[in-house]
Amino acid sequence: MNYQIYGEPMPVVVCNVEPGETLVCESGAMSWMSPNMQMKTVGGGAGKVLGRMFSGENAFQNHYTAEGGPGMIAFASSFPGSIRAVQITPDHPVICQKKAYLASTAGVELSVHFQKKLGTGFFGGEGFVMQKLSGNGLAFLEIDGSVMEYNLAPGQQLVLDTGYLAMMDGTVQVDIQSVKGVKNALLGGEGFFNTVVTGPGKVVLQTMPISGFVGLISGLLPKK
Repeated sequence: MNYQIYGEPMPVVVCNVEPGETLVCESGAMSWMSPNMQMKTVGGGAGKVLGRMFSGENAFQNHYTAEGGPGMIAFASSFPGSIRAVQITPDHPVICQKKAYLASTAGVELSVHFQKKLGTGFFGGEGFVMQKLSGNGLAFLEIDGSVMEYNLAPGQQLVLDTGYLAMMDGTVQVDIQSVKGVKNALLGGEGFFNTVVTGPGKVVLQTMPISGFVGLISGLLPKK
C-alpha cells in the first residue's frame, strides 16, 4: 500500500492498495473508493466490541479489501486539523485520545486503555478512557488543529492544559496536578487541574482540542 495525505485543515488520506490487501476503519469513515473495494462489517468477540465502545468508537468496524486488482480508498477527517500516519509494532504501542483512530491496515488492534489513576481520568482532561493501538501495521489518526511533537527523556515532564494531549507512546506516564493558589484556580482561566506527562517517549499535542472549540462556539451563541 502507498498513501498520500491532502488538504489540511480538512485533510483526507487516499490509500492505493494491492490486490487482496485490506484496510480497516470505523463505521462511516470511508469517504470514497474504487468500485472493486469490497466491504465486510466485523464485530469480533464481546470483549473487543465493548472495548471499542468504551474507547469512543463504534462497536463494529468495516474491512475494505481490493478484489480483482489494485484498489483505492479515502478516509477524510471529521474536524479541521491533521491526519498522521503512525507505524505500530508489537514493542511500540500507542495511546491516543478518544475518537483519534481513523483507519489502519489489518494488523493493527484497537482496544480500550484505562488510566491507572482515577484522579487522572476524572480531572486530567484526557478522560479515564483512551484508545490503545497495538499489533503490527500502519494506523491513521486524527489530530485536532495543528501538531506539535516532543520527545521526552526519562523523567522529563511537560505540563498541559486540558485536552491538548492527542497521542503518546505507551512508555509515557500521565498524571494530574492541581493549579497552585485559589486565586489562580478561580480567576486564571485554566481550571483547577493540569495534565502532566512524564517520559520517556514521544508526546503529540494538538493546538485546537474539539472540546475547546465547542466551548468557544457555545460562548458566542445567544442566550435564551
